[in-house]
Amino acid sequence: MKKTIRRILASAAIIVLSGVMIVFAVNFWYHYQVLEILEERPQGVIAAHGMVVSAHPLASKTGIDILKQGGNAFDAAIAVQFALAVVYPSAGNIGGGGFLVYRTGDGQVGSLDFREKAPLKAHRTMYLDKRGNPIPRLSLDGALAVGVPGTVDGMVQIAGKLGSLPFADLIQPAINLARDGVLLTEKQANGYNLAREAFLKLNPHRPYVVRDEPWQAGARLVHADLAETLERIRDRGREGFYGGKTAALLVAEITRGGGLISLEDLAAYRSVWREPIVGSYRSTTVISMPPPSSGGIALLQLLKASEAVSFKTFGHNDDRSVHMMTELERRVYADRAVFLGDPDYYEVPVRSLLSDQYLAGRMSTIDPDQKTDSTEVRAGTLPPAESRETTHFSVVDRWGNAAAITTTLNGGYGSKVFVEGAGFLLNNEMDDFSIKPGVPNMYGLVGGEANAIEPGKRMLSSMTPTILEKDGRLFMVVGTPGGSTIITSVYQTILNVVEHGMTMQQAVSSGRVHSQWLPDQIVIEKGAMGPMEMLQLALKGHTLKVYPSFKSTLGRVAAILVQPDGRYEGAADYRRGVDDTAAGY
Repeated sequence: MKKTIRRILASAAIIVLSGVMIVFAVNFWYHYQVLEILEERPQGVIAAHGMVVSAHPLASKTGIDILKQGGNAFDAAIAVQFALAVVYPSAGNIGGGGFLVYRTGDGQVGSLDFREKAPLKAHRTMYLDKRGNPIPRLSLDGALAVGVPGTVDGMVQIAGKLGSLPFADLIQPAINLARDGVLLTEKQANGYNLAREAFLKLNPHRPYVVRDEPWQAGARLVHADLAETLERIRDRGREGFYGGKTAALLVAEITRGGGLISLEDLAAYRSVWREPIVGSYRSTTVISMPPPSSGGIALLQLLKASEAVSFKTFGHNDDRSVHMMTELERRVYADRAVFLGDPDYYEVPVRSLLSDQYLAGRMSTIDPDQKTDSTEVRAGTLPPAESRETTHFSVVDRWGNAAAITTTLNGGYGSKVFVEGAGFLLNNEMDDFSIKPGVPNMYGLVGGEANAIEPGKRMLSSMTPTILEKDGRLFMVVGTPGGSTIITSVYQTILNVVEHGMTMQQAVSSGRVHSQWLPDQIVIEKGAMGPMEMLQLALKGHTLKVYPSFKSTLGRVAAILVQPDGRYEGAADYRRGVDDTAAGY
């Protein structure tokens, strides 16, 4: 009997070990297959006079055309934004919002907040049932999920302060694209097909992107109503969207769907110029987005704390590097949940969160050999004192002006609501509020009172458009979509260049990992780490989740690096296919 039991146990052990070896072998193969792919693209697009990196080749081409016509980086950024609303409507938009971080050629820096706002009739229990529990998907689907859009006002503000060409010239390329029609890529055709049922369910009318037969790559999609909407914006500027016919159509659509946005909300919306978050990391100066984005503060917390970590010695994606990154990220995301919100409604303790004393205290609780359970991590005691279907684009021009813009509808195709007769989608940004303190949003991010719903308030975001200087000169422009993974993707991209000496393309293409406090796990892009490194992480107590790749909605970095000779290296994120494009001249 004992011999039989021993045989059974031995057989079971062999099966388990065989399974482990198979998993390790598959991961090992994939790991080095990814390395071969990286070696095929050791460097991005190189150009001397200007660079645009965006989510679609037609948008990148639009920006380059503006630069060639004598426009500056801000002119090109406006043109790219409107072009993306046509060619990449799952995230490019005029019905959403976003953030700009900029640096002029003479070193002036700033940021523009054109984030959406809660309607004036919004209230903190609007997504809760009678028992105080969140109603599933009410903050995600349909008209009640829509925040007051900020994109158009933002573009008008940028043109007025930083642009050099007539505004009409910057929006006309998008109008032409909408009228002539756009050939769908395979990715876009699949996206429309997958969203078809949601479009039909959430719209009382039949959206023009819905048809009986599935969309195929290469099909031409004409955006006739969107072209007319863009023409009204071209001719009337801000009033062409927030007033007149477009505003009437938007409010009518919202009202039909039971939403809250009114003509008063649209008339009252204004973008806000804000002082950017500025700090240092190693030999660089980091310029990033302030609240209501959590990105700039979180990124600077991570980078400043990283100066005490020997990442260069450990090596890229070594288990020690990933362990330390994870421990830092857990503490930063815990702080995010408690201390960050709209600064117009809540006093964000920026100086305290970025103080050396505070960060040293947070670092002191990290064990280099063992994970800290997320249930033991809380926001720190301060000394007295996001859809992932977002898109990012980076632009630089011949004069050294740089624009980093991250813009979003939140989820893919936002609320799925089309404005009938106007041809554009509306966001579902209301889900980025803390619907109920302690309850996670669609990305698993937990929030508190600082980000509770209030009328006219801007919801917290993870968007992290960022610019780096080195020796007083422009060094890097970087950003990404990806919801809660935005901050960690930008963080790792910067580490890859500054700590590990990668080219811009290598930094963007390298495998990524992500942790955000809750849930208590490390998400690892398949191939990002070798099997032994993953085993070492597991032995430190970490829970690992291998993700097929950081594609779709989990990171899509668009970055530009200034070479020692002054030329620009543009890097698109090719892990998502051929749509992302770096274009230079």
